[in-house]
Amino acid sequence: MIDDFAQEYLHRQLKVTREALVWKLDGLSEYDIRRPLTVTGTNLLGLVKHMATWEARYLGEIFGRPFPEPLPRWQDADGSDLWVAPAETREQVVGFYRRAWDHADATIEELPIDAVGHVPWWPSPDVRLFSMMVHVLQDTTRHAGHADILREQLDGRTGVTAEYEEPIDTAARAAHRAAIERAARAAAGGTSAPPDAVEAAP
Repeated sequence: MIDDFAQEYLHRQLKVTREALVWKLDGLSEYDIRRPLTVTGTNLLGLVKHMATWEARYLGEIFGRPFPEPLPRWQDADGSDLWVAPAETREQVVGFYRRAWDHADATIEELPIDAVGHVPWWPSPDVRLFSMMVHVLQDTTRHAGHADILREQLDGRTGVTAEYEEPIDTAARAAHRAAIERAARAAAGGTSAPPDAVEAAP
């Protein structure tokens, strides 16, 4: 009974978090969904592509259920799953992610939670479906959090999901940020850089 509950709960949370990650692309230009927004090149559409690639592996390939489309070999991983080439469209990347969802969902629905898979690139390669569901949910949640911050940097839009998007109140946000800045400066003994020295978001 608890196994069924755990499997259903993790699956439901994964579905919600996937949608949240894709929603962060909503209304943005082709440039903004692709542009590097950190010094390591993190970008919104790249996060989607990354999760599509690894969900197809972790909730498919390693359980003897290969994804029906070509994936780059894990041995050749070079970071290309974290950014999007000019010829790859938004629709192609999001479509790939949704097909990876369908493939992963079939694995989750058809296998028992203690089904054994094999991750050859891990030090302890034998894994259970439960562990991989937790792993993929954790990774998706982590990257959805990255996407939250990137989107806020771009146009100020925030929210956990589309249903709970928070309206932008510029004055209230400025006052809140100023209060946090004052607290930080006070804790630092007034020695921190003044607000106008803080680099603005791109």
